[in-house]
Amino acid sequence: MSRLGTLGARLYRGEVSYDFIAHRKVWYAVSAALLVVSIVSLLTVQLTLGIEFRGGAEFRVKSPSVTQDAVRSTVSDVVDTEIVVQSVGPDTVRAQTETLTIDEAEEVRNALAKEFGVSRASVSTQVIGPSWGKDISEKALRALIFFLIGVVVFLSLYFEWKMALAAMIALLHDLVITAGLYSLIGFEVTPATVIGVLTILGYSLYDTVVVYDKIRENTRNITGSNRQTYSDAANLAVNQTVVRSVNTTLIALLPVGAILFVGVWVLGSGPLKDLSLALFVGIAVGAYSSIFIAPALLAMLKEREPAMRALARRVRARQASVQAEPVPAGVAAGKASAGKASGGASGGASGDKGSGEPDRPQDKPAAKGKQAKDKPAKDKPAAPRPATAGSITLPARPMKASTAGRPQPTRKPRSKRGK
Repeated sequence: MSRLGTLGARLYRGEVSYDFIAHRKVWYAVSAALLVVSIVSLLTVQLTLGIEFRGGAEFRVKSPSVTQDAVRSTVSDVVDTEIVVQSVGPDTVRAQTETLTIDEAEEVRNALAKEFGVSRASVSTQVIGPSWGKDISEKALRALIFFLIGVVVFLSLYFEWKMALAAMIALLHDLVITAGLYSLIGFEVTPATVIGVLTILGYSLYDTVVVYDKIRENTRNITGSNRQTYSDAANLAVNQTVVRSVNTTLIALLPVGAILFVGVWVLGSGPLKDLSLALFVGIAVGAYSSIFIAPALLAMLKEREPAMRALARRVRARQASVQAEPVPAGVAAGKASAGKASGGASGGASGDKGSGEPDRPQDKPAAKGKQAKDKPAKDKPAAPRPATAGSITLPARPMKASTAGRPQPTRKPRSKRGK
């Protein structure tokens, strides 16, 4: 078994444990810092909305000789609007402008095809009105609200409302941090980004539900005992699932990271980049909130219940009584006299009064003075002494098993012959 597997087994059995719940103030501080940075970025830098949300016109030119400066100069000669030019591949450049009419869009398309010597088919055009982008934004926000309401109802029925509340707070935490990172980096928010955000919502909730299910299992009928508090049981559940959460997160991040690398450094732009960044950030932040934020919030809410407060008092009282309970004298004496000879240990303990050690229970029978020496033990049979004849010591002849314990008949001496 690998070291990680061994560690996971020891964490599951409770042999090794890290107190995630007790250090919740640290996790709250980290999350608060990330949230402040994200909110400030959203208010100042703001999100870079794609053309699908803000409306406008987009032109893509594919040619071996295409450059960003040439595309910007060509488009600015036709229309007098703000132009955003970006490379989206080794030989493709994208130009985005404000909303144009159909005639203006066709004029820009013809100018780009003429400038780079390509056909009109090599210049793709997309014109989106601002009303369409506004409708899409409103529908996306409405779908997100309905999704969150449905999740709250489901978690409240499957678990309880406090678990649902803690899960929603952790979910909003993930959304704000992901949006703040998009604002800091400057990636465009496109429909692919919305798909990625909805995906990470499901992933984050899935990981949180797994942890909550283990917490529910560990806290079933917890008020009937006095061995651990709700926070202790919740912390055990986090330790039992942390290895699984880390493994699942790493396995999910590897392919998403590969897609993000291809979308940013190979393709330059497009749906792959927008989708993979949202997935990568959301999966990482969702795993963090499922381990460090959601269980801590749940424990904080549950510890305020009167039953859980009474349980915590009983647990503390039991722990205090166990710590204050004295060690039995016989157990301590047995450990101290281990390895010594029994006779020497008892004699030394009975005769040494100036050592300052208290009398031990096993030494008291030997401290009665001469009575122990004068009175022979009646219940202990004396050892048989060997029979002697003159100066020769004869060993005692063992009695046969068949005659052992029977009285031997007395034999008369034989008479001498001749009498």
